[in-house]
Amino acid sequence: MVSCEIISVGTELLLGDILDTNAQYLSRELAALGISVLHRSTVGDNPVRLAEEITAALSRSDYVILTGGLGPTADDITKEVCCSVMGFSLETDQNILADISAFFKAKNIPMPQSNAKQALVPVGGTVFHNDNGTAPGIAMEKDGKCAILLPGPPREMTAMFQSAVVPFLKKKNRGAIISHTVRTYGIGESAMAEKVSDLLENDNPTVAPYAKDGEALLRVTAFAETEDDAEKMILPVLEEINKRLGDYIYGTDVDSIQQALVNELRAKHLHVAFAESCTAGFISKRLTEVPGASEVFDCSIVSYSNEIKSKLLNVKEETLAEYGAVSEQTAREMAIGVREVSGADIAVSVTGIAGPDGTDTKPAGLAFIGIADKDSVRAIEFKTGRNDREYNRYVTASKALKTALDSAKKY
Repeated sequence: MVSCEIISVGTELLLGDILDTNAQYLSRELAALGISVLHRSTVGDNPVRLAEEITAALSRSDYVILTGGLGPTADDITKEVCCSVMGFSLETDQNILADISAFFKAKNIPMPQSNAKQALVPVGGTVFHNDNGTAPGIAMEKDGKCAILLPGPPREMTAMFQSAVVPFLKKKNRGAIISHTVRTYGIGESAMAEKVSDLLENDNPTVAPYAKDGEALLRVTAFAETEDDAEKMILPVLEEINKRLGDYIYGTDVDSIQQALVNELRAKHLHVAFAESCTAGFISKRLTEVPGASEVFDCSIVSYSNEIKSKLLNVKEETLAEYGAVSEQTAREMAIGVREVSGADIAVSVTGIAGPDGTDTKPAGLAFIGIADKDSVRAIEFKTGRNDREYNRYVTASKALKTALDSAKKY
């Protein structure tokens, strides 16, 4: 298997000022391409330490991917150090220089002279155009090794990786690599892995488990001479996974629960609405991250106070007085209320305690999720078991989205 290492460059990463999402993204995408990531490291803006890290990585792996340090300032040293280690000279690419100048001209800003540094590229290297910034990406190949340099800003890096680096890597690697991702909800990573333990031992296709907050997924990857052959190898594995995991699976090759929900609602021409208390609009935020959500999403009413629950959602004052805001009864009435207000086919409500405060009977992480659809009105109790406000909000929102998805599948 082709091997790779990832080096994230930037003192700000070491100081914790910036979260390194690039390495996580690259690890995931490289795995999907069948490229094994053997090592990840972070190096500050120090030429000696960066040179040592690049040298070590090239000695161990086929590819080294570096992110960051391609800017116009003196502490942006990735390109210069990598060229020095690999023995490449730099020259100005006039086309790139013109692109950088046009980038600033479009903003009606004079181009700083320091940005001309970004037009320096290694002689004999491959240049990747940057459609979202001024720093081009670069690939340098020598003695069977390849270093790929990508800009640090995630928006620039991810776009360049998909548009330029993925085709570059596929062209370099012989044969075809196909990967599919099976996403589950309601089962932990370890329990999921136990159900498919024998499949995890396969060499080709490979099956690898991953965990996210409140979710778990399996990535199935096959290597073959052609894409059709790889797909044929994967198909029986996917069928077996579906048999074993069943209703835990909410989608294959979808990005998220909200993506699966939007797809299902669009396919059936249904509309959804939410009434949110403890999630405070987080459910609708996640739903509207998906392109096309406007076709299926009617509204979300964030009803934090009891007064708003009564005024906008018609939750009875006696219900709130007898059972409290965090209760099955209130969740049911909230769902009914938002369905009546919106006219949506499916209405889901959430009321709970995100944390950190809670009580013995109603601890942090407790929520009630109401659902009103064509068949019935009901509510379920949901517990995260954690006193972590952000985790509780995220996982409770996931449960609400999954509840809406389950309802949509019945139509």
